[in-house]
Formats: sequence, C-alpha cells, structure tokens
Amino acid sequence: MENNRNGNIFLKIGQANEKSITEKLMLELCEDYRENIRRVDEVLRVKENFDIIKKTLFLGKDEVTFYYIDGFVDSGPMSKLMIYFLSLKSLGEPKETGGEAATRFFVEHHLPYVEGEMTNDPSLMLQMVLSGTTLMLGETFGSYAVIIDSRTYPTRSVGEPENDRVMMGARDGFVETLVFNTALIRRRVRDPRLTMQYLTVGKQTKTDVAICYVKGLADPKYVSYLTEKMKRIKTEAVTLGHESVAELLIKRRWYNPFPKIRYTERPDVAASQLLEGSVLVICDTSPEVMILPSTIFDFLQETNDFYFPPLTGTYIRLVRHLVFWSTLFLIPAWFLMVRNPSYVPPWLQFVLPEEHGKISIFVQLILVELVVDGLRMASMNTPDMLSNSLSVVGGLILGDFAVSIGWLIPEVIVYMAFVSIANFSQRSYELGYAFKFMRILLVILIRCFNVVGFALGCAVVILLLLSNRTVNGKHSYLYPLFPFNFRAFLSLFVRLRKDRFPGNVSQSTKERKENE
Repeated sequence: MENNRNGNIFLKIGQANEKSITEKLMLELCEDYRENIRRVDEVLRVKENFDIIKKTLFLGKDEVTFYYIDGFVDSGPMSKLMIYFLSLKSLGEPKETGGEAATRFFVEHHLPYVEGEMTNDPSLMLQMVLSGTTLMLGETFGSYAVIIDSRTYPTRSVGEPENDRVMMGARDGFVETLVFNTALIRRRVRDPRLTMQYLTVGKQTKTDVAICYVKGLADPKYVSYLTEKMKRIKTEAVTLGHESVAELLIKRRWYNPFPKIRYTERPDVAASQLLEGSVLVICDTSPEVMILPSTIFDFLQETNDFYFPPLTGTYIRLVRHLVFWSTLFLIPAWFLMVRNPSYVPPWLQFVLPEEHGKISIFVQLILVELVVDGLRMASMNTPDMLSNSLSVVGGLILGDFAVSIGWLIPEVIVYMAFVSIANFSQRSYELGYAFKFMRILLVILIRCFNVVGFALGCAVVILLLLSNRTVNGKHSYLYPLFPFNFRAFLSLFVRLRKDRFPGNVSQSTKERKENE
C-alpha cells in the first residue's frame, strides 16, 4: 500500500499473480480547493487521457472546476448550464459557514438541473465520474463535491430485435443503455408498485444492474434471495453483460446443458412477465433482459402466440411443440429403425434406406452434425452481402458432392436438414444446443446398446430435466408438470383467451405459497 503525503489518496496495488495486477483507487477530498484539484488530476490522470475533460470557470471571484468524459456528457444542456453559472456573481453566501453548508446552498439555489446532488463519499465520486456524470469542485465546497448527471450514452435506435421478430405487434426493442430499457418497461407498466432496484457488479467495471419486479405480484422471498445473491457477487469485471452476470449468479453443472435463464429483447414480453410475477434482471451494455425464474416450457412460447386470435395462437403452439420436440427424437428413432429393420411395420418400410453408403450411418450422422455447426459458424463470420448466397450454395454443393461420391445417403441429409431448420422454431440457442447434445447422446447410446441404449438415453434426458433447477434452486424446472397445474399445463398447448403473454405458466405468488 502506497500513500501520498497527506494520506488522502490511496493507491492499493494487490498482486494476485504475475500476470494480473489490480489497481484500486480511492478519491478523497480535503478542505483545500487547490489540493483537491491536484488529487483529482492525479487519480483521473487528466494529462494522460485525452477524453477526460477538465474545465475551469470563474463565478465572479469564486472558481469552480468540472471533470467529465468526452462522449458521455450531453453537450447541449451542459453548455446552457455553464452559461447560467457564468451569469452568477459568486457561489452563494449561506448563513452557515463550512463546506457542507456552502455546497448544500449552491445545490438548492444555483443548480437548475433535473439531477444533481452533493457528496463527500470518495468511492461514489470516482464511480460516478467514470460512469459519465460531471464532477464539480468549488472553492467554498471544502471536502464536498457536486455530481451533475448530465450523461448520455452512445446508443442505437430502439428498433425491432432481429432474433425475436413478430408478424403483428410492437416493433421496439431493448438496447445497450440501462435507463432506456427501464423507460421502455415503465411506459408499459404504469404501476407505482413497479420497482427498479439498482446495484453495481464488478470491482473494476462497476456495471450497472437493475432488479425489476412488481411488489405484491413477485415472490418477496425470491426477490430478497436474488438481491442478496447479487450483492455477494465478487468479481473484478463484468465485460459480457448479462452472460457474465448469469455465470456468476448460477452454479452451472457442466453435464447439464439445459438453460436456466430465459432472455428477451422485447419490452412487451418483459412487461407481461412482470405482471405474471416474474423478476427481471437488466444489465447495462446488454440488450437482453433476464427473466427469472424460468422453466423449460417458458422457452417454447413466443410473442406471436398472443398477437393472434386464440385459435391461430393454439395452432402455432401445437406446431411449435411438435416440430421442436421432433428435433430430439426424429434422428435417434430413425437410426434405431435402421439398426432393427425387423421391428419396423410394413407401412413404415419406406423410411429405411436402400443403400447405406461407403461409411456407416452412425458416422454419417455425427459427421453431418459437425458440418452443420461448421457452416453455421462460417455464415456468422461471412459479410452480410455474401452470407445468404454462400450458405445456400455451399450447403447444396457439399450435400450433392457428398451423396455423389457415396459419403452420405440422401436420407441422412434430408433428416438432418429438417432438424437443423426446426431448431429455429424457438429462439433460445442454449435450448437448441441442449437438444443437439441430447440427440447426439441418444445416437451414441443406440450405436452401443441398441434398443436398451435408446431407453437409457431417454432416461438420462428425463433425469437431467428433473435435476435441473431454476436460479434459487427451489422452483421446479418442469412446472406445470411438477408440481402439476392443470390450467397452466393446458395453456402450454391451448391459447386461452385470458392469457396475457408467455408467462402464464410461471407460478403466481399464491401458487408458490401453496406449493411451499
């Protein structure tokens, strides 16, 4: 630990290992204005950072200094505010003397801005100025400073999310700015019980996180549990937004690929989930909102179900369940029939291939699974103007070439093409890959143990679903099957008229109390 002469600026250097050194700075002010300027300059390293702006103004005989980050400050309002400050003859003359009284007098009488506060908290000063607010020091302020929240973050428009589009309904979506996202929710839920609880996560990044819920609808025990768990998170940085928070929030079991958290980029989805008693976790720099708790059936409901009449919504749900669950069992069931042609009834004989190709069907299935993922990754890194044409042409050429030389048979390509496309019937990539891993496991077990392997694989899938838990480890991942709720189970397949959104399968506060 290294202290300066006055002992007020602390530079703590902790070396965990040879590769990482973490610097922890604390900014503490004293009664001397000039000394405070020197300390802030040293901590913020104004001379070394071109984007940290230091601006000095004179209000008559009194001097004030502003610190802000270029690109974060809203130049229009701040310019008008500085013009107003220049019109003042002094910082003000409060009846009481002293830094705290002078600062309070200035904030109450000479700060015509919507968001401004005084503080002498060292950690708050440093955190706020690095978050984009403006730090103001004055000759009469002593050890106090004024924080002016004049920040504005670079952001894109609140356009419709590309991964969660609808044929009817709202076209706005969440962005990477926390306050914009909370405003989109407030616009839809105009209830005084709506609560936005603010937290920061990460010692270095100090990422803004909000826990959002409706008091009286959300389970208070769950909200308290989630809040305490977020406060206990110990990490240096949260650089990947919601994914970093999710990794820290959940103790993942590496062998269980089924997702525990559902995400959405749609404000209408988030608002409806709040009214169903769910809790949202909104992370700054991330356009996706976490919905807690989530069950596996929550992933299989989409926004389009609720923007159509009940009959159409019911049809869409039934098709989605049929198509997506077939991605898990279609390939293993077909492979099982190929290995046991004598068990196949005559009316299903047409599914059996006439030729098996030069390599075994088992190897073909595994090979195509890998090739599909390889093509998907290649398409993600291909420029937009070429991605569609290259992916289609590349798939056709590879498939035709593989069949012509005898590596693959047409049946393998047809079934795997169906499975690859059907994975997009729901928007969760995590759930899609979970089903892929389970499908590969079933194929391997069938190859090793035949019919017994298929039964064993189904048992493993059921066991993983039963053992998977939501974030707090108490709510069932298979609700409304366990515990059973008839109306919620029916709504999985039938679009009921009173349904507000896919959150109707979530347990209400009353149901949770009954289950407890």
